[in-house]
Amino acid sequence: MLTLPANLRAFNTAPIYARTNGYVGRWLVDIGDKVARGQLLATLEAPELEQQLAAARADLKTAEANERLARTTAERWRAMLAKDAVSRQETDEKQGDLAARSAIADAARANVARLQATMDFTRLRAPFGGVVTSRTAELGALVTAGNSAAQPLFTVSDVSRMRAYVRVPQTYASQIRQGMQVELILPEYPGQTFAAELTRLAGAVDPGTGTMLVELQAANEDRALRPGSFAQARFPLAGGGKALAVPPSALLIDSDGARVALLGADGKAHFRPVTIGRDRGTVVEISKGIAAGDKVIDSPPDSLREGDRVQVLEDGTPEDGADAPAKG
Repeated sequence: MLTLPANLRAFNTAPIYARTNGYVGRWLVDIGDKVARGQLLATLEAPELEQQLAAARADLKTAEANERLARTTAERWRAMLAKDAVSRQETDEKQGDLAARSAIADAARANVARLQATMDFTRLRAPFGGVVTSRTAELGALVTAGNSAAQPLFTVSDVSRMRAYVRVPQTYASQIRQGMQVELILPEYPGQTFAAELTRLAGAVDPGTGTMLVELQAANEDRALRPGSFAQARFPLAGGGKALAVPPSALLIDSDGARVALLGADGKAHFRPVTIGRDRGTVVEISKGIAAGDKVIDSPPDSLREGDRVQVLEDGTPEDGADAPAKG
């Protein structure tokens, strides 16, 4: 089994900000409340916007009245032109005036629609069904749209299904497959595991960490899993390929990289470069450089050199004048 740390996140999370300036008139939900898609969360009072919308509607009425008059005039002049009662130039001028009045009316309609859409933003609604996980809206508080420093008025999270993100070391990346069944372990539920499925792989190793990001998904009908929680993901892997474990004290790390000292069949020390797979604390996994059956010298002294003779002692304690001890 391979156990790695994981971060739990809601399947969907949406911070709800104000899209228009105003004051919080009322808020209808609080943290922990379940909400449905489109449910009203809060309403804002925007008196300035209301006045702008009223003025825009008045301008639209004026523009529509002018458009109607221009259309009637243009039709009359077109009828008189058919009887040669007016000149074509004057008739074309009336048609041009109608086109200009129609364009002004269209612009006024668009302005009313824009302000009406902005007015609709005073009613904050849930974008999807979920749970309210944060609320900063306070009655009468001033909210300003477009303020990057402002906190969201609400945060809605869909926790019916959870995502877990895990960074898998490069050593194990070749063994990870989409659809793999993984177990999640949380410290608040000792002895209990949660089933998850590996749904996505980044497909690339981060050069900064040497790991590949993968995504797990787990059902969460009982809401036992909470967004932001720390968990452990247990993958059904036998080990990191051909990785072997050695104590950290057996490693020699210098400008040449990581090495270990081996006791050869000739009874002498031989240094071999190794590739570290994963540090598990009490032991370090070596993915390349040694094989099963190699005799690794634990805690080799700094004075040990290539080809030095090594004496193996049963109790691991060197005698006076003895060579470096070795452990098989």
